[in-house]
Amino acid sequence: MLRKIRIALATVYLLLITWLFLDFTGTAHRWLGWLAKVQLLPAVMALNVGVIIGLALLTLLFGRVYCSVICPLGVMQDLISWLSGLRNKGKKRFRFRYSPEVRWLRYPVLGLFILAMVLGVHAFVALLAPYSAYGRIAGSLLQPLYRWANNGLALLAERADSYTFYTVDVWVKTLPTMLVAVATLVVLIVLAWRNGRTWCNTICPVGTVLGQLARLSLLKPVIDASKCNRCGQCARRCKAACIAHKTHQIDYSRCVACMDCLEVCHKHAIHYTRRTKVTTGEIAGMDTTGSRQKAVAGQQKAGAGIKQTVASSCMAFTAPQSDPMGLAGRGVPEVIRGSQNEAMRPQEGIIFSSATGVQQAASALQPVVSPTRPTDPSRRDFLALGTLLATTAVVQAQEKTVDGGLAPIIDKQRPVRATPITPPGSGSARHFAQRCTACQLCVSACPSGVLRPSTDLSRLMQPESSYERGYCRPECNRCSEVCPTGAIRLLDLAEKSSTQIGHAVWVQANCVCITDGVSCGNCARHCPAGAILMVPSVEGDETSVKVPAVNTARCIGCGACENLCPARPLSAIYVEGHEVHRTI
Repeated sequence: MLRKIRIALATVYLLLITWLFLDFTGTAHRWLGWLAKVQLLPAVMALNVGVIIGLALLTLLFGRVYCSVICPLGVMQDLISWLSGLRNKGKKRFRFRYSPEVRWLRYPVLGLFILAMVLGVHAFVALLAPYSAYGRIAGSLLQPLYRWANNGLALLAERADSYTFYTVDVWVKTLPTMLVAVATLVVLIVLAWRNGRTWCNTICPVGTVLGQLARLSLLKPVIDASKCNRCGQCARRCKAACIAHKTHQIDYSRCVACMDCLEVCHKHAIHYTRRTKVTTGEIAGMDTTGSRQKAVAGQQKAGAGIKQTVASSCMAFTAPQSDPMGLAGRGVPEVIRGSQNEAMRPQEGIIFSSATGVQQAASALQPVVSPTRPTDPSRRDFLALGTLLATTAVVQAQEKTVDGGLAPIIDKQRPVRATPITPPGSGSARHFAQRCTACQLCVSACPSGVLRPSTDLSRLMQPESSYERGYCRPECNRCSEVCPTGAIRLLDLAEKSSTQIGHAVWVQANCVCITDGVSCGNCARHCPAGAILMVPSVEGDETSVKVPAVNTARCIGCGACENLCPARPLSAIYVEGHEVHRTI
């Protein structure tokens, strides 16, 4: 029962937190944002004392249930291990065996992780953080699939004159982050497929910290040595490889409280209960000679009975003398085809306890007829629908590359910024770098496509703003709502509109007003802060072409001017970030 409860809770939690990374409408974040804030490392980064104490008490009471229920990366490894166990009719579930703790790797990794946090080596911290690793996998690999499925439903709904769904852009935000997500997923699949929770008990720093608390937990699996017959089923089922069944000992620092051992023990020798004063090792060392001798005698008696049964079964099958009807290839027992022209003698054949064996033999004698396989119309419909969706997607992609079929559209290129732009609410680049764990939740939630992971090694995978696909709208504060670490402080809309995260810079050589001699003013018309004015390009000549002039004191760095500038491939006006944000 405990195992079923654990699986149900873990499944629900994994589905909900995955939806948190996939949802682009804001619905999931409104109701489920707390799921990200109860993760251990984000709570530590946000100095959320309540969550930290709650998780510590949870571990001290029940062991590492955090790793088997709340941590999405741990639950994903359980899913991979379960899929591996489905092979060979479930026999692969018993593929594990006890292995000692890899102390020489486990604790140095934890030390390096803490040292990286102190020294500000954020890329190393983000690489090993379990919640952040799962966030990158969900955001970089699962979210494109989710959006493609949504776009397919939107196309079908549009044909039915329904606008329940709407299409969204699907694009790779940065290649390095995607490659890191792929590499992490491959490593996890290899380790979990073969050895279960190797990552959690060897590499994961959160698992190492919680493991030390789990040694002191009140409730834990305990082996009753008086009932255990040392069959080893519990050790072969333990995905944490922490049960030494021969000595009746469990390494509680690696036990993730999955309850698999409780279910597989047929002797009911493992109980999830309170600790006792007599340790498991002491119980194993008690004098149990009499019970062991009885067990050995019983096993020897059972083995003798098995040997006698096997011998009598072998004598029941006599060697065939001939096979004129060719029955050997049809799966007919030798005793049936050994005497085909005379009645089967009881001493030479098999005495069937029911008519099942006779029916099986009779069916084997009948000729095998290969019926004509009927055509499945649903398969044709599926292929036709898939071809239609693929063709429509190609046509729409082609339409986006031309301006009404007349002129090609050149994508905007990212300008080289001296200072990166951090989201409103981050306060400063230093504060943002110290608190952000690069979980990519804000990147997934950004409706304008402004946030994307950085490719700079010093802040690798941490989000930064760029305005090639959209701009930071004053009426949106989605990133600050979903951030679980406090790296982006929650701002109300009025405070956000008065926060200066950067300022616009005009590049005369790229401006179409100068290069083409036309009147534009697109940046000035769309500036929400009114920080751009169009002034004559020649001072004192009102008839000259007007060009933009930026009032840096009023500019908030939202990027509307950069995004809407018609110049290609580089915008004629772009935003430079500020190391420290200011209020205007």
